[in-house]
Amino acid sequence: MKNLFVLLSIILCSQVIAQPAFLGTEDVAGGFSSPVSVTHAPDGTDRLFVTQQGGQIKVIDGGIHLPTPFLDISGIITSGGEQGLLGLAFHPQYASNGFLYVNYTDLNGDTVVARYSVSAADANIADDQSALTILTFDQPFGAHNGGDIHFGPHDGLLYISSGDGSGDPMASQDPDSLLGKILRIDVDGDDFPSDPLKNHAIPPDNPYVGISGADEVWVSGLRNPWRFSHDRLTGDLFIGDVGEDSWEEFNYVPATSDGGENFGWPCFEGADASGAGGCDVNGPNELPIAALAHSDPESNYCSAIGGYRYRGQDYPGLAGWYIFTDWCDGDYFVARPGVNGWEVHNMGTLIGGFAVTGMGEDEAGELYAVAWSGVLKITGPGDNIFTGDFDNN
Repeated sequence: MKNLFVLLSIILCSQVIAQPAFLGTEDVAGGFSSPVSVTHAPDGTDRLFVTQQGGQIKVIDGGIHLPTPFLDISGIITSGGEQGLLGLAFHPQYASNGFLYVNYTDLNGDTVVARYSVSAADANIADDQSALTILTFDQPFGAHNGGDIHFGPHDGLLYISSGDGSGDPMASQDPDSLLGKILRIDVDGDDFPSDPLKNHAIPPDNPYVGISGADEVWVSGLRNPWRFSHDRLTGDLFIGDVGEDSWEEFNYVPATSDGGENFGWPCFEGADASGAGGCDVNGPNELPIAALAHSDPESNYCSAIGGYRYRGQDYPGLAGWYIFTDWCDGDYFVARPGVNGWEVHNMGTLIGGFAVTGMGEDEAGELYAVAWSGVLKITGPGDNIFTGDFDNN
């Protein structure tokens, strides 16, 4: 069994234990082209929506992959590599307002977050003429775009992941830059009525409001937060941050946070100081709850795929566990806070390497992965996975 190299005892005293694989998968639907995310609309229909990097959103209804795209914006995006249609989120009041939000790289390679509306005539078709730009910002290069978006389950605010743009990595430490951050905005207001490219409001409790720094920033110091999620029960935020040479990070922001956490990049990768100019070896560096070491001789870790904390009903043995993986290696992990910090278990290879690009939830909280050209449901045990109540023995 492959081992996870822990960042010594300083990462919240987390401990990694190799275990038999209790996770499984069930095929849901196939025939997708470069799927990068799967999610649901909060409208009681139990449909799944699959985001394809090339610019289309497809619908799974009753296990059937519908042939007609829900939305096709392929003509206005740059796609390939790390660019394309990268994220999708439905407004918490989607059932009444019909609003959905996408994150994509435009024809100039820059990030655009835009709102669309479902068509009045067909619930499985969005109106491609209804676009409203919510936020846009420059990307210096075609990589490290982040691109995930989610509404907070308790505050109703839109969270947006942004990578460092693979240009100047110090942008992640620059409070005036939107790069290398998780952003947090209110899409139900507009603090910029004279700017057609900024149709959002700033939550007054964001950490840089009233002081130096971009008002949209929630947390900083990230390299490429490709996939993140909220715990639908508690509101806790989990971030998978793709590393460079040494570590793949999985970071945590509790729902009680006031924001402003700094996860260290490029001054730190994991707990390791990089020695980069302009950095302080004393931090700031909020440590990850788990990290995968590139130096593990039995692994092929290269790209963190942030997952979800399980809150579904079908597999009570998974309740409360945060489930995540790595794109290159294919090992799946589960993590949960214990008596002495976060306990992390390696569950072995579940789907395979170079396969999983994202995970998502349905309306009931069941978990899914997009891999290759398909969508798979993640299954688990009916009772507790582990015994000993996380005593780290």
